[in-house]
Amino acid sequence: MSTDWNTRTKLVHSGTRRSQYNEVSEAIFLTQGFVYDSAEQAQARFLQSGPDEFIYARYGNPTVAMFEDRIRALEGAEDAFATASGMAAVNGALTSMLRAGDHVVSARALFGSCLYILEEVLTRFGVEVTFVDGAELEQWRAAIRPDTRAVFFESISNPTLEVVDIASVADIAHSVGATVVIDNVFVTPVFSRAFELGADVVVYSATKHIDGQGRTLGGVILGTEDYIRGTVEPYMKHTGGSMSPFTAWVMLKGLETLDLRVRAQAASANAIAEAFQNHPAVEKVIFPGHPSHPQNELVRTQMGGEGGTVVSF
Repeated sequence: MSTDWNTRTKLVHSGTRRSQYNEVSEAIFLTQGFVYDSAEQAQARFLQSGPDEFIYARYGNPTVAMFEDRIRALEGAEDAFATASGMAAVNGALTSMLRAGDHVVSARALFGSCLYILEEVLTRFGVEVTFVDGAELEQWRAAIRPDTRAVFFESISNPTLEVVDIASVADIAHSVGATVVIDNVFVTPVFSRAFELGADVVVYSATKHIDGQGRTLGGVILGTEDYIRGTVEPYMKHTGGSMSPFTAWVMLKGLETLDLRVRAQAASANAIAEAFQNHPAVEKVIFPGHPSHPQNELVRTQMGGEGGTVVSF
């Protein structure tokens, strides 16, 4: 695959796997399992599968692999694992790497289901979680400990639209060897610079912008090949949180128009935020891309001046 392709070309062509029929649109491989020529071939594949060798749909599938490869190329990650929903991605990214006795520092402003995983699920199994105000770097510095295993935050919180300084928090976390896990859904893959700014793991709810048309649930976890294949994949394939082939195909079609849709949505969000600034029925507008947002300068650094696609008021 060419690394010189622009974003919109990557969104259409990256990761394409064509069958012997050379189809234009990606094939949907609706199969649970795969046929082997011999018992020896089956044994060899179970022990070590190659990039185009599949075992069982919960472990991997050609259509799902195309989606994983395409989003990986867009995000600039080494590898990706597609999940059944955005929350399956958040849960899988954290639970697969944490053990009883580990310490996590998290931003307090989170989507309710993310908060449930940190407050209820992880603590139930012996993980200690410390919450901080995500925008306050001094609170991150005070909360991080030598035994901190990971930090977690939403780059733009849902729905309060608080923006976290990715580079600064990553520096603080990396000083003790902690893994930086970011839910990047409100930034979108189009405006993302998360890995460049220091993220180790990036999570998306593909339900939102990637599908973008209200059809399917999905998620994806992105990171190093060692993390995805050595940590995430064993956990996800045994606990059943993988993406279905049909969903992956819908997501592939969504990716083809992602850049066009997200940029149009961001322009609309900016126009709405501007129109509401002095509206007599509106007390307050929260939009990261507007100069009135307290972290607008940070947004310009992290997202190239774009403020995302969501306005709160």
